Amino acid sequence: MRLPSGTTLAAGVGSLIATGPSDPVNAGVVVDDRGRQRVSQVIAVVVGVLLILFLRGFFSGDDGGDAGPSLPPNPGNCLQLFVTASSEKAALLTQMADGYNRSGAQVGGRCVQIVVTSKASGGAMDALARGWNADLDGPRPDVWTPAGSSWVGLLQQRTAARDRPDLVPAGDLPHVAYSPLVIAMPRPMAQALGWPGEAIGWNDIYALSNDPAGWGSFGHPEWGAFKLGKTNPNYSTSGLNALVGEYFAATGLSSDLSAARIQEPKVKEFVRTVESSVVHYGDTSLTFLSNLQQADDRGEGLTYISAVTIEEKSVWDYNQGNPTGDPATLGDHPKPSVPLVAIYPKEGTLISDHPWVTLDAPWVDDVKRQASQGFLDWVLAPERQQQFQRFAFRDAQGNPGDLISEQNGLLPAEPQQVLTPPAPEVLDSIQTSWTELRKRARVLLVIDVSGSMGDPAGGGQSKLDLAKEAAISSLSLFASDDDVGLWVFTTEISGGQDYRELIPIGPLGPNLDRFRKEIRGLVPLNGTPLYTAVHDAVETMRLQLDPDRINGVVVLTDGRNEDPRNQDLDALLRYLDSELNVRVFPIAYGEDADLRTLTKIAQASRAAVYDASDPSTITKVFVSVISNF
Repeated sequence: MRLPSGTTLAAGVGSLIATGPSDPVNAGVVVDDRGRQRVSQVIAVVVGVLLILFLRGFFSGDDGGDAGPSLPPNPGNCLQLFVTASSEKAALLTQMADGYNRSGAQVGGRCVQIVVTSKASGGAMDALARGWNADLDGPRPDVWTPAGSSWVGLLQQRTAARDRPDLVPAGDLPHVAYSPLVIAMPRPMAQALGWPGEAIGWNDIYALSNDPAGWGSFGHPEWGAFKLGKTNPNYSTSGLNALVGEYFAATGLSSDLSAARIQEPKVKEFVRTVESSVVHYGDTSLTFLSNLQQADDRGEGLTYISAVTIEEKSVWDYNQGNPTGDPATLGDHPKPSVPLVAIYPKEGTLISDHPWVTLDAPWVDDVKRQASQGFLDWVLAPERQQQFQRFAFRDAQGNPGDLISEQNGLLPAEPQQVLTPPAPEVLDSIQTSWTELRKRARVLLVIDVSGSMGDPAGGGQSKLDLAKEAAISSLSLFASDDDVGLWVFTTEISGGQDYRELIPIGPLGPNLDRFRKEIRGLVPLNGTPLYTAVHDAVETMRLQLDPDRINGVVVLTDGRNEDPRNQDLDALLRYLDSELNVRVFPIAYGEDADLRTLTKIAQASRAAVYDASDPSTITKVFVSVISNF
């Protein structure tokens, strides 16, 4: 590893990723000059393992459902210490907390109960910066451990900008684990590029993305074009780190990335080309890994994506058949036929350093600080550090365990170069330019207006009322030059048809007022012709396909198929499986929505289903859905 002499990975990373205001950061709510709003605070929180198990089956969002969980039972009247953790380590920390809670630990003669909740780093940062709302965000944390120190610096910057007290204690922060960002590839594809002997990086991704022959240039035309899976940098740490890595590769720098350099035309062209290979975005890499697992189950492990940017430990998770990384589900699914391997970009990569922040807040008194230190000591003890290594994290000193091996698709001597993250103002410029350079979307919104959408949803509003508000709000998440169309569907809506086109697909900007007017005018009508609406929406998108855009259908429905003329789900799934270029992102809205069927529809189209069984969460769910574009 190319670090200062005598420096460990942890020390090297610690010198590059500070915890003060100079930290690189990007998340939260930003409205740029193209009108695309970033809203990371709506990524919701639920408790530990229950969340991750739920995500595994049904939800593609980074932290699952929306409403904050109820407090756990505390029959012993113990001191409760709430730890909000990034999702990739929340389940593991939950296991460690269970052991600590059973150990008889006390502070001041009182037993201690550690409660771990899971929340995306960007969402937690924004919630802390604006003022934590337990009803929206879940139990207020005493300790926050995001995936990377970048979010800590952003929290300090955001609280200062709002003239709020700094919640980050002075001095160096401890870290509980490390995991570098990698470009994960199916092993045969990586080997075609020369893995493990050849150094591979973003410049190779750029060349593949820009090559009309795609994988044919490497002797595999059957693999088609290069396809990248990459999360949205406004929501996801891996998406943020990947984007920063692209900019470094484009400039040839390993530090001191400036706002002027990222505006250079050749740099923008590089990033735009890499982004053009993205199949879709999203708020979590779990969507890509779950879809890849399903493709592998069908013997199609080389057809879905060519690469996905994730943490090193997620490669091991996937290769165990456990893409969620939840220890409780390890062994539930067979290992993939085509495993992933980790490419450590030759231009350098960023590290997720998992800091431990005991908040400097009025609700965190000396007793809670002692409890935090006690649990941190437990987590940093050799037994628990080895537990991190057993799940393919590197330990708190950056040392790889036995699982970081070539046999497992991981290279313990990598990364050879750790990037120095850019300053916050440069990150802001990177975010703004990403909005300009990201792959554009072509999306058809399809909204259920069946009679049940008129059912009450609380507060004097119907389910349709809430859905209309959410749909209108979500329009601000698109860019003005994204192509968007609007359909509604219900049985016998118009001349015997089961759907009606309200706005044809076209640039959103000129039609924005029309969208608002049409959506506000929706009323509940008849039955739910789900299969016909999905099929015809996808067929319309297929006939109008734009290969230079992300082509997708977003379907919101509160029921199950009620069309006596079309009851053939298998035929619909076969059709969706055969159409490789249009993805369907269903929203299961309300308790009566057919989540099982909608999950099958999403899986067949290589997308993700979103659960809004609680209608009050629909605005937040819409944000997660639109993050794919």
